Amino acid sequence: MTSATPVSVAADAAARPSPRGPAATAPVPKGRRSARRRELGACGVLMTPFFVLLVTVFLIPVATAVRLSFFSDDQPGLGFGPERTVFAGLRNYSAVLADPTFLGGLGVVALYCVVYIPLMVTGALVLALLLDSGVVRLRGTVQLALFLPHAVPGIIAALIWLYLYTPGISPVIGLLGRADLTVDFLGVHMVLPSIVNIALWSNLGYNMVVFYAALQAVPHEVIEASVVDGAGPVRTALQVKAPLVRSSIVMVAMFTLIFALQLFTEPMLLSQSTPMINSRFSPSMYVYDAAFTRNNYGLAAAASVILLLCTIALSYGVTRWTNRAGAAEEAAR
Repeated sequence: MTSATPVSVAADAAARPSPRGPAATAPVPKGRRSARRRELGACGVLMTPFFVLLVTVFLIPVATAVRLSFFSDDQPGLGFGPERTVFAGLRNYSAVLADPTFLGGLGVVALYCVVYIPLMVTGALVLALLLDSGVVRLRGTVQLALFLPHAVPGIIAALIWLYLYTPGISPVIGLLGRADLTVDFLGVHMVLPSIVNIALWSNLGYNMVVFYAALQAVPHEVIEASVVDGAGPVRTALQVKAPLVRSSIVMVAMFTLIFALQLFTEPMLLSQSTPMINSRFSPSMYVYDAAFTRNNYGLAAAASVILLLCTIALSYGVTRWTNRAGAAEEAAR
């Protein structure tokens, strides 16, 4: 019986292949590592403008607003001394939430969203389906004509409609008067629909283009299969095309919600011609009034933060609801 020497054991271990194979211990080629570095460098260069804009346009203003919301300007004594900035804690937030004008503005914006968002999404989708179906002739011209109002700045659009809403100079009101119809577009019952009309006129064509571009990506084989199965144009549009652009519908609805919560330009300009719109008609107008009329930047910052939190919460809720609805629909199939 022979015993193995340490030299022979080491030689056998060196000659024996590794259990993981030679590929596991092989070094990464230098060419592959350099290519990986170039890819990471290119990604960094391309993403740098986005992160710069994100930090400068969003994160820094949000951080500044959050900081300002915890401070307020007080005057010592009987109010004759110089103002000084003191830490106020949550006092600004409690003042905003206890202000009935701010809560009323939230209610106005909520009603505005309930009316505006369904009309916007449904109208843009119907127009896009009509263009995609081929019923409309000269699709390029019609698409351009529908998109042109979006190219008009919001202030100019509001001024145009203010001219059309003002009695005595509006040709629309003059024509309605000849037909013995009296409509006060800036009255208590019509002021909110008038604002919705301005927003629809400005943004309907833009969202229609988004939906139309999504419909162009729908496979023709699916449309042909639905026709072979006996589906008519309306059924094909509602039960085949619309579900296939579900992601675009969700995106448009969420962006429309975000912009609707920031309602400012239209009521601010219309307020010059009607007493139905006050300086705190919407949360954004409340922030503007607190900052530039009352010079209370802490209160304005607190209202801005509350509006931001409401926007984030509603956007998150819409996303979760649509994801669950999509998962349930997939499970049902």
